[in-house]
Formats: sequence, structure tokens, C-alpha cells
Amino acid sequence: MTVDQLTLLFALLLGAVVSVPVGERLGLPAPVLMTVLGIGLALLEFVPNVDIPPDLILPLLLPPLLHAAVRRTSWRQFAANVRPILLLAVALVFVTMLCVAAVAHAIVPGLPLAAAVALGALVAPPDPVAATAVAGKLGLPRRLVSILEGEGLFNDVTAIVLYNVAIAAVVSGTFSPWEAGLDLVLSAVVAVAVGLALGWGANKLMDLLGDATLQIGLSLLVPYASYVLAEELHGSGVLAVLTTALFLVEYATDADDVMTRLAGHTFWDIVDTLVTGVAFGLVGLELHNAIRTASGRWAELLGWAAAIVGVVVVVRLLWLLPATWLTKRLHAARDTDEEIPVSWRETVVMWWSGMRGVASVALALAIPLETDAGDAFPGRSEIVFIAFGVIMATLLVQGLSLPWLVGRLGVRADTGREKRFEHDLAVRAAKAAKRRLREIEEVEELPEELSEQMLRSAFDIGVRISPDLAEDERREAHRQRARRLKRVRRIQREMLSAARHEVLAARSEAGADPEVVDRVLRHLDVRSLR
Repeated sequence: MTVDQLTLLFALLLGAVVSVPVGERLGLPAPVLMTVLGIGLALLEFVPNVDIPPDLILPLLLPPLLHAAVRRTSWRQFAANVRPILLLAVALVFVTMLCVAAVAHAIVPGLPLAAAVALGALVAPPDPVAATAVAGKLGLPRRLVSILEGEGLFNDVTAIVLYNVAIAAVVSGTFSPWEAGLDLVLSAVVAVAVGLALGWGANKLMDLLGDATLQIGLSLLVPYASYVLAEELHGSGVLAVLTTALFLVEYATDADDVMTRLAGHTFWDIVDTLVTGVAFGLVGLELHNAIRTASGRWAELLGWAAAIVGVVVVVRLLWLLPATWLTKRLHAARDTDEEIPVSWRETVVMWWSGMRGVASVALALAIPLETDAGDAFPGRSEIVFIAFGVIMATLLVQGLSLPWLVGRLGVRADTGREKRFEHDLAVRAAKAAKRRLREIEEVEELPEELSEQMLRSAFDIGVRISPDLAEDERREAHRQRARRLKRVRRIQREMLSAARHEVLAARSEAGADPEVVDRVLRHLDVRSLR
């Protein structure tokens, strides 16, 4: 019995859906479970090797995942945390690359320095998907999640550029530090320009489309267009996607476009779940490459992989300790909104959250087979095995133990701060509603009874968000009104349900026009949301 590629894809998609509730029940991150599933499938003889060209893995998987992650953040949040993010996403990636390259060049016989640098570049960046999908589900303080998300989103930019420079040096046999630095700068400039241009264009096009379905469809195409166009112009596709997504999050949001916002949120949750599951399933399935490489050399290759894993993990800790201390000192000296770890426990959690994943797999598999001179790429099989060793060790060991570590250290989100912020937003929302009511009263003559009713409604807007806004008596009155409203809405839901059942039954009747039935049913569905 054999399993074809399409069946394998459906298995991964099903696993992506099932791993979410299973992970919640077991207290384990769903991406880690998908990696284990991929490993299990890779070990079955009747499961074929994944037939995806390595150079397509990043363009297919990264754009939607990055776009979905950026939707959970904002430009203001990134700007507030730019210093710790740059310390991790640029400086730490560069330092990790140098340390890994030095150790690999020393312990792997015959491995050229440029090839060792390529290895260092591809294992240096913690995976953006792993960071957000694993750490973001553990109830960590928002400041930690913000920094980990920012690091994960931007470190691939640095790593991929360094990787491309190192690969070019091995393949061509020449290397110029000045050209490498210029390539890095030009890559960033081109990416930002492409990202801003496509973000502006997509924003204008969404206004012209108007329909929520078309707008959401366009939002899926834009990340791919941004990535491909930037790569064609020799820019960073990852940075272009991030720039476009940040622009759209900041400027393409219409406060009154409720349907598009609700449908878009659901759509991108689905995309994030499915693509994340497939990505980490592929990480596990690609294990066969490492197994084939290790034939007859297990002890030697495992020793090298263990040494590089140690370098990656230790360098991150040794970097985080002084970097956190320095950031705290600078934070204390200036009044900023910067979110930083406030204790050694949070620093330890940040250290242990540095898992590698999809990007490292794609870069390892994309290493050329030959140089320009026609010779075999030096040390390619060793680099692939070591890379997979780092990915599996960090993703499985750290990913599986991170929930335990978080619980053991007692690192939890500051729910008090979140409630205070929620309370402040409720006050602002109620005041805005009252302010608009006063503006309406200035141009329209409202009956006193209607004016009082609308004033109560404005107050209720805030109370429904944060009940603490009301005083004891008014809180009790609000509870009574809420109970009555709940009863009214229950009855309305049952009435609308009966109406929907009747309309849906008409779809099967002779002579019924399905499009008209669906249009009426959509109207009832929208009415149910109110």
C-alpha cells in the first residue's frame, strides 16, 4: 500500500484541525504535536517522501503565516519594543551565526568557513511560527509575547540575507564584505518600498471592492504578491510581507465594517491553523532526509549536531542575560512604553522559547547540490543533518517542556493590568457614545423619553464591556436589565431560528431559486448577529 502526495496533504490538514483540541486537553502546543505526527508518518514505509521543491516551501508557507501573526500586533507595539526586538532579531542572529560557524568549522572535517556560516545562518533564527503558536498559547505576560512575536517576525530577514550571502560565497568561490553589507541594505530598502507600495495599493483596492468576500480574498493574495515581487527585485520577501501587513493593519481598518472584520478574523484564524499544522507536519516528514544522510555515521553526526545544539541554546542564554539587564537600565533611565522582561523567570522563559522550525528546514533543503565549478557543495549532507538535529532538539525538547517550565516558574499574564486597560477602554467607548448623542441632540429635537433611553444605552455600552463602571445600585439595575435583555434575545434567537429553518426548507421545494433562498438566509444570519 502506498500513500500519494494528495492523501498525505489531507492527512496533515486533518491533523492540523485535530491537534488543536488534543493539544489543549494534553496541555501541549499543537505545532509540536504536528511535528510528532510528521515524524511518525516519515517512519512509515508506505508514506512517500514529500515532493515539494525546497525553493517553494518558504514562498508557499511563510507569507500567510506572517500576515496572520502581524494581524495580532500593531506598528505602535513594534515601535515601542524596537530596541529589544532588534537586539534579538538582528544582533542575536548575527552572534549565533558567528558562534555556530566557528564551532562547525572547527569540529566538522573539511567544512569550509563559508559553508559553516551558511549553517550558522539557517539555524540562528527562532521560528516565527513556533514562537507565536507555542508561546502565545501559554498565558504568558503580553510583554513577553510581544517581544517573542517581534523577534520571530523580523529575525528571518537577517538570517535569510546572511544565508544567501554565505551560499553565494561557497558557490562562486568569492566573497566581499562590502558587497554583502550593501546587499543587506539594498534588500531591506527594496522590501520596505515594495511593502509600502503594495499596502497602499491593496488598501485603495479594498475600498473599491466593497464586498467583504472580495476584500478577504484580496487579503489572502496580497502577502504572496508582496513576497514574490520583493524577491524578484532582489529584496527581502519576508520584510516586504511584514511591511505590507503592518500597513494594512494600521490603515485598512474601517470601524463600521463589522461584517468584514468578523469574517476576516474567522478566515485568518482558519488559515493560520491549517497552514501552521501543515508547516510543522512537513518539518517532521522531512526527517527522512536526515536519516538517509546519517546511514552508517550516526555517532559522528549526532555528536556534531549535539555540539551545535549546545551552541545555539547557550549563546541565546548568554546573550539574553546582559541584553535584558541593559534594556532594563535604559528603560529605567527613560520614560518609555517599552515592554521588557521584569524578572529572571521571564528571561528564562524567553530563553527556552527559542525554537527552530519551518524557515530552517526550507533553508537547509534549499542548499545547492553543486558549485559553479561543477563540484559537489562542500559538507551539504552534514549541514542538512546538523540542521535537522537542531530543529528537532529545540522544537521537541523545548516545545514539549515549555508549558511545564512556564508553570514551574509561575510566569503568568498580568490580568490586573489587562482588566484596567479594558476598564479604560470601556470608559472611552461610553464617553464617545454620549458625546455623539449630544451632537445629535444639537441638530435633532429628541423627545425627553427617547433622549433618556439613548443616554442609558450609551452608559450600557461601557457597562457591558466592564461591569465595574456601574455603582452598586446602578449595577443591580443593569443586571436586571441585562437579564430582561437576555430573555428577549433568547426569544428572538428562537424566532429567528424558526424563520431560518423555514427558509432553508424552501430550498428543497420544487421551483425554488437557491440564490434567492441563500440571499434571504444571509439576511436572517446578519440579523442574528445584532
